[in-house]
Amino acid sequence: MNVTNYPDAVRLILEWAQRLESRYVCVATTHMIMEGYDEPAFQQIVNDADLVTSDGMPLVWGLRLLGERNATRVYGPDLMLSLLASAAEQRISVGLYGGRSEVLTRLQTALARRFPGLRVTFAQSPPYCPLTPEQDDACVARINDSQARVLFVGLGCPKQERWMAEHSARIQAVMVGVGAAFDFLADAKPRAPTWMQHVGLEWFFRLCTEPRRLWRRYLILGPRFIVLFILQLVGLAGQTEKNP
Repeated sequence: MNVTNYPDAVRLILEWAQRLESRYVCVATTHMIMEGYDEPAFQQIVNDADLVTSDGMPLVWGLRLLGERNATRVYGPDLMLSLLASAAEQRISVGLYGGRSEVLTRLQTALARRFPGLRVTFAQSPPYCPLTPEQDDACVARINDSQARVLFVGLGCPKQERWMAEHSARIQAVMVGVGAAFDFLADAKPRAPTWMQHVGLEWFFRLCTEPRRLWRRYLILGPRFIVLFILQLVGLAGQTEKNP
């Protein structure tokens, strides 16, 4: 995981975009970390990403406890907004892949209103079923033909990370997995109040708004992450005592 901030992440992503490089960015949460812990192949996908930011405050606190004092949160929806603002200023084309069709339409309307100079040259809501190889090739061709240099991928974890890894080097854009950002920025789902985000309670807000979908993520994976991280800290403390 990279220790970064919004200005540095935006600068790096747009530099890649201007050089027409195919790269992918993961915005990590505790959910993503635990998916990787349980599935080594997925962990490798995240580790192979060109940039991995800390989306959730628990990860920021964890990095600080591990000695990374400059660790800050780089939250998917806010990273997307920062990238869109800079892309509009620099006339860098962007694309949108993911979300329900009605959400994607609302998102495009909201972005056009918020960023008048923004060039959205590609937008697609994929079907829930996997694409055939022919359909996938056609989709890749449309993305590349659109000349979108930053492609925001909103398929949810772990689907979007797998998709980006599978299309690395095939799509000539920087792919940024932003999770539920499409829903939030289109006002299709409510965002947690800022104070809840700052104190690490966004998970509780989201659990209350979508209990049937998110209960496993927050009531099982979350506590497991805390236990495993404490064990990691204890192990590191033990090694320090043995090797003063």
